[in-house]
Amino acid sequence: MNKLRFSWPGISDYLLVILGSIAQAVAIRLFLVPGDLVGGGVSGISQLINHYTGWPIGLMILLGNIPLFLLGWRYLGGRGFAFRTAFAVAVISLFTELLALFLPAGSLTDDMILNTLYGGILSGLGYGLVYRGRATSGGSDILARILVHKRGIPVSQSYFLTDAIVILGAGVTFGWDNALYALVVLYISGIVAEAILEGPNAVRTAIIISTNPQPVVDNILKEMERGVTVLEGKGAYSGGEREVLFCVINRSEVIQLKALVHEADPKAFMVIGQAHEALGEGFRPWIRE
Repeated sequence: MNKLRFSWPGISDYLLVILGSIAQAVAIRLFLVPGDLVGGGVSGISQLINHYTGWPIGLMILLGNIPLFLLGWRYLGGRGFAFRTAFAVAVISLFTELLALFLPAGSLTDDMILNTLYGGILSGLGYGLVYRGRATSGGSDILARILVHKRGIPVSQSYFLTDAIVILGAGVTFGWDNALYALVVLYISGIVAEAILEGPNAVRTAIIISTNPQPVVDNILKEMERGVTVLEGKGAYSGGEREVLFCVINRSEVIQLKALVHEADPKAFMVIGQAHEALGEGFRPWIRE
């Protein structure tokens, strides 16, 4: 008889999705709706519809995502990812309506700047947590994926097209001052979501070219206890062969790496780049989808 197994990574994903979805719902109810600020995507369209018809925003979010979800199913990165996205949409829709019963009818503040800042921060926090849970919040995310696969439009342009239409609608409905504030909400939420998504997982990659690489390697291995990969390189101009060092470090270790490389070879050439995530020994373990 097969026993039912629970996977901690799977459970933690859904917990992150729940927390992120609730944060988005709180942002909608406490700051965006009372301040007549739209957040873009299906939730923004739902706010516009609610303004003219009085129909429940949560219900509009759910209904608006259903056709997008059906159209974008094949582009949602696997069954698990698709199910988590559907779950996120359902939780956002549910809590957007439930919170209306318990939270104050108006905003916490009448200050548009505060509504913009806190609405953007909370929305971004929600988006970031949902992304960390390996899902999306539906709406613009799904439509952007469809445009990328169907029309070959870059992701950044896809988001711009989908959200620009909503912002134009907000300008007509709530006034252009509010539409400009809504743009600030989108910008802030994007920054916060990116920070939450990267979190401690964002790493730095370093490529080091040195005429005396062994002392550099010894410093990194001994002082930082980080692995180094030695690659064979050849100068295009000089034609000389030399070793190229590659290593991955945390953001906090960049200063130390610079000092150690300079100490070993003051004439070394180093390029430091940014990587979204590192998986494997010394960093995050691999997890199954």
